Amino acid sequence: PSGSLEQGSVTGTEARHSLGVLHVSYSVSNRVGPWWNIKSCQQKWDRQILKDVSLYIESGQIMCILGSSGSGKTTLLDAISGRLRRTGTLEGEVFVNGCELRRDQFQDCFSYVLQSDVFLSSLTVRETLRYTAMLALCRSSADFYNKKVEAVMTELSLSHVADQMIGSYNFGGISSGERRRVSIAAQLLQDPKVMMLDEPTTGLDCMTANQIVLLLAELARRDRIVIVTIHQPRSELFQHFDKIAILTYGELVFCGTPEEMLGFFNNCGYPCPEHSNPFDFYMDLTSVDTQSREREIETYKRVQMLECAFKESDIYHKILENIERARYLKTLPTVPFKTKDPPGMFGKLGVLLRRVTRNLMRNKQAVIMRLVQNLIMGLFLIFYLLRVQNNTLKGAVQDRVGLLYQLVGATPYTGMLNAVNLFPMLRAVSDQESQDGLYHKWQMLLAYVLHVLPFSVIATVIFSSVCYWTLGLYPEVARFGYFSAALLAPHLIGEFLTLVLLGIVQNPNIVNSIVALLSISGLLIGSGFIRNIQEMPIPLKILGYFTFQKYCCEILVVNEFYGLNFTCGGSNTSMLNHPMCAITQGVQFIEKTCPGATSRFTANFLILYGFIPALVILGIVIFKVRDYLISR
Repeated sequence: PSGSLEQGSVTGTEARHSLGVLHVSYSVSNRVGPWWNIKSCQQKWDRQILKDVSLYIESGQIMCILGSSGSGKTTLLDAISGRLRRTGTLEGEVFVNGCELRRDQFQDCFSYVLQSDVFLSSLTVRETLRYTAMLALCRSSADFYNKKVEAVMTELSLSHVADQMIGSYNFGGISSGERRRVSIAAQLLQDPKVMMLDEPTTGLDCMTANQIVLLLAELARRDRIVIVTIHQPRSELFQHFDKIAILTYGELVFCGTPEEMLGFFNNCGYPCPEHSNPFDFYMDLTSVDTQSREREIETYKRVQMLECAFKESDIYHKILENIERARYLKTLPTVPFKTKDPPGMFGKLGVLLRRVTRNLMRNKQAVIMRLVQNLIMGLFLIFYLLRVQNNTLKGAVQDRVGLLYQLVGATPYTGMLNAVNLFPMLRAVSDQESQDGLYHKWQMLLAYVLHVLPFSVIATVIFSSVCYWTLGLYPEVARFGYFSAALLAPHLIGEFLTLVLLGIVQNPNIVNSIVALLSISGLLIGSGFIRNIQEMPIPLKILGYFTFQKYCCEILVVNEFYGLNFTCGGSNTSMLNHPMCAITQGVQFIEKTCPGATSRFTANFLILYGFIPALVILGIVIFKVRDYLISR
């Protein structure tokens, strides 16, 4: 029946949507050797991933693309949806209702469900879909979003888990099949007419996989085009697909209805044995066996023969005729773009901020650790020092210098731990949703930055309130305020520096090591505690001006030592001749450690806090570049 529909619909009066893929090829160039081998690195070899692929499908139909691993199934979907990076050479044309799509139209025309489901685990199904709707559709009425979400959940049979947490594969939540349904539901919110799904049954048991395919077939019947890639479907699903395409090494071995498939291979001398799974049989038949050289040559020749037979068949010529006919048919509807009425930049930022904050607030362990990790670090210092000494010069200076060194060194690291633990998941979500056109990656970064600020302020005040007065630092409320403000900055800088690096480096463990190394290096060069700054080599002295630790340490030293007076060892006459006994006032220690810091107190605060917006701006730029590179 699907064959007759296909032949008649483009010529009849019934207006049906159509998707045509004409002579699509894609190749990439790879370097022969590693980057450090200059001679071999300059040599390249070309790899053909897709070769002259042509497809045709209409609304109301579901197409299954079969192929072994590495056959080019995902690359074909990426080519059709415009998601292929421009690092390779892409040829061919994609037509929707006979109109060739421009590159800027692909995102608005196709919905794409990736193989992996990426969600914020602490949100419910209803909340996840509602926030997605708010990012995609700009409406003032809350009732509009509720009706939209309820309708989609009903269509995808998700109403019974609407108020359950999404969870994750490691920490429970809804089932894998339900997570896959949520991924599909998120795409349906924009009413797409063309849906593509990459391996939607991967990781699911047989029954759940069958349910997903039957659901997709039902979605196709509702005036949609659905294309799925499946590695190895069960035989019961054979008759549920309107079109079946088989790829081998990027070449199209067959594309047609199930009935045409049986007839084609039967005419080629390979009838499907009775009681066999047609999918398994034809997958084996069109695969190249690489177990031995002889088997590889034999199976490759067979595949080549089938490819040639298909290119010469009436089935293939009918595909080309339908694509060509649709290009000149005047009665077809216009390109069916997705429903897209997004809010403005600040509207999206507000939605993202609320979503990120709600997701974090549900994660009690993350909230507790963010608020008390600095305090836990401070408790070790309290138990070790109990109180800083005030009676003798050596003890008073040593206790305070050691304390300040630990504080400036540790607070950036605790900020880094927050970003490394919480942001990679947000980055993964933004990578996926930005490709769907919901927002830009830098907007997710900025939403995370805004949600960080109040938590960091509260955590720093809690930490400072306990440590400052318990350790017996300079007993003045204003000094306590300066102390808290000086420690808030490195905590934020450590977290924001981590965000910048996470925009460049994918692996959080590598980012962890880089931030730790930069923090230690900056402390050694900029603090002046390990070696007097005046005695440093000129290159290191200049480098110290680019470290936030220099300005933070100067603030803390002035804040604590200004106004202190010391004695030099009491009755121990041997200490009276010690060089340090020339320092009897805190001001003298300030001038010895960081000359002129007293007069630079306000300027140091301004420079220190200048690192924060500088890192945020740098992060936005990097994530904009990340957006551009992925889109290319």
